[in-house]
Amino acid sequence: MSSQYMISRDNMPDSHPYETPYRYNRPILTGSGLPSSSDEPPTFDSLGVDIPFVFWHQDRFYMLYTGFDGIGYQSGLAVSSDLLHWNKLGPVLKREQERQGWDKVGAAGTWIIRESNSLDDLPKLKKIDGKYWMVYHSYPQEGYEAGPAQIGLAWCDSEDLMQWHRLQEPVFSWQNGAAWEAGGLYKACIIEEGGSYYMFYNAKTTHERWIEQTGLAISTDLLHWKRYPGNPVLSVSSPGKWDHKFVSDPFIVRDGSRWLNFFFGYDYQHAQEGLAVSEDLLHWTKFSHPLLSNGTPGSLDATHAHKASVLKYQGRLYHFYCAVRPWQPGDPANMNGEFRTITVASDCPFDNN
Repeated sequence: MSSQYMISRDNMPDSHPYETPYRYNRPILTGSGLPSSSDEPPTFDSLGVDIPFVFWHQDRFYMLYTGFDGIGYQSGLAVSSDLLHWNKLGPVLKREQERQGWDKVGAAGTWIIRESNSLDDLPKLKKIDGKYWMVYHSYPQEGYEAGPAQIGLAWCDSEDLMQWHRLQEPVFSWQNGAAWEAGGLYKACIIEEGGSYYMFYNAKTTHERWIEQTGLAISTDLLHWKRYPGNPVLSVSSPGKWDHKFVSDPFIVRDGSRWLNFFFGYDYQHAQEGLAVSEDLLHWTKFSHPLLSNGTPGSLDATHAHKASVLKYQGRLYHFYCAVRPWQPGDPANMNGEFRTITVASDCPFDNN
């Protein structure tokens, strides 16, 4: 891959094919809202849900998602036949009381390696040496994203996808990284291309009001990763821009010869979805404006519209994301005064709108 294929702002593509202006305007997945004082123990997603990853498996759609219960992240699966109505199957990366070490508090699964990277193909999972592979991150302390997280891998060889086995040690850490990632590592996605694995991840600085940017590491065996020397591959913009504090949560797919990164930007007020493009997975150019902005006051995504999972199905583009607004009476889950849920937008109107 060569830098001669870098995209300049003079030949940036029109963003229209990737815009999804029609919002479903209602949750498709919410936290359970089950309080710890009830007769049943709180579920892993009692306070909120986050980070959707939607894929096709055994003739139906699945969503890997992250839940929060006040202690830490855990991950679960939901299924759907139409991408709008989802049923939860239960947790797949759980907090294990007997587990010791770096990921005992919980695990946020964010990506499962796919057969195809193409936006035009159904996002099916790929078995490598007879196993499906999921990437996740874990924080060392109890609480909301408490302490510097590291990245690990889990595998599953059963087709119901409910039994995942975590490797004992992280495969990638902030501990031997640069200053821009010394505060810990967040969401990662792994792309297989040309005999190598490309792991895109976002990381933060150690400042109290930290900066998040996106980096790249490359591996041939999924276990040993080498940082790209040009990191971060996607940096925050200049002060005052909509993404001048965070450029986070990469979601990488290919459209023809062009690679797309659906990321989110943040300015300490609102998180909004953005788009960057590349010809070689190494050099990226961002669109200057948000692809999907936060909504109007009172709307489901009034505070944040972020953390994309994007796919095409039957000629339609679906953009799943985490929507956040201030909690309102009647919302099923309350996460520190916020209603944090998963919803979807599209390039075509929904029947219910």
